[in-house]
Amino acid sequence: MPSTVTEFLDLLDLETIEDNLFRGRSPATSLQRVFGGQVAAHALVAATRTVAPAYVVHSLHSYFLRPGDTAVPIVYDVDAVRDGRSFATRRVIARQHGRPIFAMTLSFQIPEEGLDHQDTMPAVPAPEDCPDLAELFRARTGGEEDWPREWGALEVRFAGNSRPGGELEDPDFPARSRLWIRVSGELPDEPLPHTAAFTYASDMTLLGAALIPHEIFISSAGMQAASLDHSIWFHRPFRADEWWLYDQHSPSASGGRGLAIARIFTQDGRLVASVAQEGLIRFRAQD
Repeated sequence: MPSTVTEFLDLLDLETIEDNLFRGRSPATSLQRVFGGQVAAHALVAATRTVAPAYVVHSLHSYFLRPGDTAVPIVYDVDAVRDGRSFATRRVIARQHGRPIFAMTLSFQIPEEGLDHQDTMPAVPAPEDCPDLAELFRARTGGEEDWPREWGALEVRFAGNSRPGGELEDPDFPARSRLWIRVSGELPDEPLPHTAAFTYASDMTLLGAALIPHEIFISSAGMQAASLDHSIWFHRPFRADEWWLYDQHSPSASGGRGLAIARIFTQDGRLVASVAQEGLIRFRAQD
């Protein structure tokens, strides 16, 4: 995973093979499979390169089909489904070893004026007053973490959760978590690096919200966790290199799956995106 902003931008820069066909690489990583946020961000970049500059992505919906192999490139095949006067639709299939590993459908819109309302941002401590998530992980594990190498391009601050005794403990909402996140450096001004960086980061912690009431973690012994699908709705422009609040909530977990949804606010209280994800959360059979 990228450890600097330069490496991050390099990771997001796909190779064009031919019309509507792109290739992305994976960086050196200790992860056993390609990080889902990376594949989603790559698919977004590939699709955006096939639409006219006037169109801006407003939603994407994706399925993780097979684990990605970190040792070989991923090919992204974009289908230009529709180009309308206001909206454009793209479908992307990511392939490795001749098989699809990921599918995404995206909708783009030419920006226009319209009705406007939003939820109110919850009261939270400022990011400067919140502990660094990497330090919390290091304290919990009692050893060195791979955070600087794997996630160094992102800065994440812990703003509370609903674990028993936690800052957000509430019997009506037992699975809640809040984080401040930003890219650790300045991104270019054009929109694509920001939407792609956000898409990448949005897969980092969302599924973990479903585990909070059970006092276990993605890394707990015997836990098998994997993203199954991932959807994002982009409501308003924002910068991924400025702090944004990831207000996460899991309304249900059952049948070996957990659902998590999130609202994304800028520091000045604008609701800029919403995210939903269902994932596998089950314990492996122990010998």
